[in-house]
Amino acid sequence: MIPGARAGLGGWQTMLADLALILFLVAASALDRPDAAPAPVSVTPPQVGTPAAIWRDKPDAPPLAEWLASEQRDPRLQLTLLAAPVDSGRALALAADLPDARVVIQPRTAEQTTGVIAILAYDRVP
Repeated sequence: MIPGARAGLGGWQTMLADLALILFLVAASALDRPDAAPAPVSVTPPQVGTPAAIWRDKPDAPPLAEWLASEQRDPRLQLTLLAAPVDSGRALALAADLPDARVVIQPRTAEQTTGVIAILAYDRVP
């Protein structure tokens, strides 16, 4: 027998090793099921606060950058570009030139018109 060894008593290291082994086996068994479908992901669109200003992509509208320059500057304001899937390319092109713009592509409802809508609202997450 080794001097200083305790016979028959498991220390905290043995218990921790057992728990680590159990965790490894549970994780490995979950990965070994290729036929299991992944859990569905629910996506909640971001909420837009009460608009302080709204810009619509129309032929007679000023350019978006010019419109933004004319609006007040406030760190609490968040710019959100709303577009339908058919207008997503235009929304992404507009957002490419803007810092911190949020782009939301969503199905168009009956009351919405075509084009991109920019909403400047007090809904920035601190």
